[in-house]
Amino acid sequence: MKDEYSNKNIGVIITNLGTPDSPTKKDLKKYLNQFLMDRRVIDLPRILWIPILKCIILNIRPRRSAKLYRSIWTKEGSPLMVFSKNIVNRLSNDLDENMTIILGMRYGSPSIQDAMDTLKKKNISKILVLPLYPQAGSPTTSSTFGVISGHTNNINWMPNLRFISGYHDHDKYIMALVESIDQSFKKNGTPDLLLFSFHGMPQRYLEKGDPYYCFCQKTARLTAKQLNLEEGEFKVAFQSRFGTEKWLEPYVDRLLVNGAKNGLRHVQVISPGFSVDCLETLEEISIQYRELFLNNGGEKFEYIPCLNDSDTHIDLIKTIIDENIQNW
Repeated sequence: MKDEYSNKNIGVIITNLGTPDSPTKKDLKKYLNQFLMDRRVIDLPRILWIPILKCIILNIRPRRSAKLYRSIWTKEGSPLMVFSKNIVNRLSNDLDENMTIILGMRYGSPSIQDAMDTLKKKNISKILVLPLYPQAGSPTTSSTFGVISGHTNNINWMPNLRFISGYHDHDKYIMALVESIDQSFKKNGTPDLLLFSFHGMPQRYLEKGDPYYCFCQKTARLTAKQLNLEEGEFKVAFQSRFGTEKWLEPYVDRLLVNGAKNGLRHVQVISPGFSVDCLETLEEISIQYRELFLNNGGEKFEYIPCLNDSDTHIDLIKTIIDENIQNW
């Protein structure tokens, strides 16, 4: 009998963090509950964490988060979703017709499980999973792989899976960052400081062996080298912390305030850890951190957009896919 999964088609799941369906308290509560219940994101004992989440955080944070999301929401929807869909559409048009490119978000919809089910219905058993997290870490890349493994444990089907665990030092990724930064320098002038802002995580993750911090440092170092920046002309810092425990340092907000108060006048900020612009870049960096810097004595602040759906980003993703489907 002919094997129904013997075709040569390849499925590629492009994944990212996800986004609420709308900038409303109801949808934010649903989204945050799924996000903050992930053990890779919050690894505290459930007996302690669940009461805090259900009784306090989910009764306070959704309203505030909804307001922040509304400040960046577009007519087409969440910027993260809009850019992600554009990337998938462009890849679908550019890549081989035997390849099916599909979007699957870790939280929210369309989900990774939905993407897996869609590929199964198409009889595609060769699946490449590409999380758009350049610097792999436990709360992002490992969480994505975990949900896929969990999904296959609950279905009577085991596809041939390949996972891409980051690309923090890929030549085309570094050169894409260099191009973006160079364009900003030409447009806005060379700043006193180029700040590489990465999403933070608790310090204890690093102490337990998570390599994310090291990947961030290498990305910044390789990019600065290509730009011929000297020590002191660029720095690495971490954003988006919450809670009271120690997170990866230095913190972006404190660095900007201290810098502005001590003579730093012109700064440009890029967030290489985000493949597409989202709440953390468009609101936290471009609005909150801009105001923080200018209100404390800074004079010029520019945010350098993510790679988004640019030609260089599409070319990078195509290259990564091509490199990882060899001999399939």
